[in-house]
Amino acid sequence: MLNNDKSDRPINFAEKLALFSDHWSPKVIAEMNNDQFKLVKIQGEFTWHSHDETDEVFIVIKGEMIIELREQQVKLAAGEMYVVPKGVEHKPYAAKECHMLLVEPRGVVNTGDAGGGLTAEQNRWI
Repeated sequence: MLNNDKSDRPINFAEKLALFSDHWSPKVIAEMNNDQFKLVKIQGEFTWHSHDETDEVFIVIKGEMIIELREQQVKLAAGEMYVVPKGVEHKPYAAKECHMLLVEPRGVVNTGDAGGGLTAEQNRWI
């Protein structure tokens, strides 16, 4: 499935990002096999968490962010990506609003093993 409406037209990140303003709430824009491509806007601090069963890909589209790991910080700017290996605790942070594309398997909870108030609704398509 290319995207939720099975359209043959390209998916435009800027158009999709203009459809929402909430932070820390990933929106699915496409699927490939069992993986989902999710756009998200972040600002401020997230929660420490990990994903025991999967890696997580962060691709920065606009802005800058930091992925805090227990032993280091990974700074990302627009056009850069980082893969957090499965089982590694991490905490995303952005001083100013940052737009990202996440790639992860269908059903992955954004707060991983931590849960809490920042847990987003699953499989929300835009």
